[in-house]
Amino acid sequence: MRIFTAALATETNTFSPICVDRRAFEASLYAPPGQHPDTPTLCTAPITVGRPVAREKGWELIEGTATWADPAGLVNRTTYEELRDEILDQLRAAMPVDAVVMGLHGAMVAAGYEDTEGDLLSRMRDIVGPDVLICAGLDPHSHLTAKRVAALNFAVYFKEFPHTDFVDRAEDLWRIAVDTLEGRVEPRMSVFDCRMIDVFPTSREPMRSFVDKIMRIEKDDPEILSISVIHGFMVGDVPEMGTKLLVVTDNKPEKGAALARELGLELFSKRGTFMVPQIDEKEAVSRAMAATAWPVVIADVWDNPGGGTAGDATVILAELMARGVTSAVIGTIWDPMAVQICFAAGEGAEIPLRFGAKSAPGTGNPIDGTVKVVRLVRNAEMQFGESLAPFGDAAHIVLGGIDIILNSTRAQSFDPSLFSVMGIDPTKQKILVIKSTNHFFASFSKIAAEILYCSAGTPYPNNPATTPYRRAPKTIWPIVADPHGLKRGAA
Repeated sequence: MRIFTAALATETNTFSPICVDRRAFEASLYAPPGQHPDTPTLCTAPITVGRPVAREKGWELIEGTATWADPAGLVNRTTYEELRDEILDQLRAAMPVDAVVMGLHGAMVAAGYEDTEGDLLSRMRDIVGPDVLICAGLDPHSHLTAKRVAALNFAVYFKEFPHTDFVDRAEDLWRIAVDTLEGRVEPRMSVFDCRMIDVFPTSREPMRSFVDKIMRIEKDDPEILSISVIHGFMVGDVPEMGTKLLVVTDNKPEKGAALARELGLELFSKRGTFMVPQIDEKEAVSRAMAATAWPVVIADVWDNPGGGTAGDATVILAELMARGVTSAVIGTIWDPMAVQICFAAGEGAEIPLRFGAKSAPGTGNPIDGTVKVVRLVRNAEMQFGESLAPFGDAAHIVLGGIDIILNSTRAQSFDPSLFSVMGIDPTKQKILVIKSTNHFFASFSKIAAEILYCSAGTPYPNNPATTPYRRAPKTIWPIVADPHGLKRGAA
């Protein structure tokens, strides 16, 4: 067997002012053929997982380019076309192949391309023909389009949010691919449109039990090869945005369709109950100050670079300063220019500095003050599961007794190593302010005495009922209350 594998991924917040060019991919991950490291990123695990599978089978794994850009706004059209064509040319050179195994995200949008993954996969199908297996591993915060379903034999999505299972799902992807290539199964996809958009953290109920349920079904029924919840991505303003339920069966599409509908309507019945309740910055700081056990983690959930925002909001920091708090750490505020100034000044310097809140309205105001530069780290990285997440050149500064990490590569706060790499022991702090919606939970919950989910400012359009969509469907909840006609008995 000859198997081609590659990865092209990012998550596009179409409301974000930060465009993505080739430099953004190179800053996060750009690995030409043969240069992908042993450690996977979220969307490149199909490559690293495929290596031992191919060795064990004696198959030839032909690796194409693997590249990932941290979430932001629209991808530059030329950048997308160049990276797409680079991978397509590699596939053409590899022909003939028996299968294509891709690592994708599923929420990329480029200028001129609302469905980039559909565009890439359909072009791959044109190259390999109708009889070659094409499959992909994807992030659930994405869009499942008709064009992708037509091009793919099957897809497997991460089940967990936070995405702690990206390697496990790549192993599922390869297991089904091997069984298909060796003639034991014939995967067929069935999709149900839940006609909703929501946020589904699996670290709490009711999503925890729902994911446990679909995993039991997979285990107990050999005809069910995989079940995925495509959460959707609420700031991807595209025509097929929304939550979908995907069931992959062993050539039982009618059974798959019935199960997808049953599970999809069950998910819909719990709409509006999944997301953790949030408080504003004033209540968050008050509760953190009143705490008797530490550290208290304040998650700035909507200034999340993992959702495409800049990560430069200062709303919570300004509240801490106004309240005279001197025992807090902020990780991070994205400001490449301020980082450059700190590096020029050097460790130990005390300098006047303006930083933060440069990207967009709703992120607060820039902070001005005389800061001390404590530590400077080139190409800083933090842990994220089995992977490493870069946050670029970074500066640890102190202003008014508050420790602040400024970074030059946008990244959400995945892990406490974000602080330790900058010389800060997170377990000895009273208040840790981080920027993440839920990916932080797996690691920070191990050290936090309390976690407060804070909605501060408006860097991210987080209420679909009022978000000014232009392209997304208007017939989904919560834009409409009853898209399935359940009250009329017409579901």
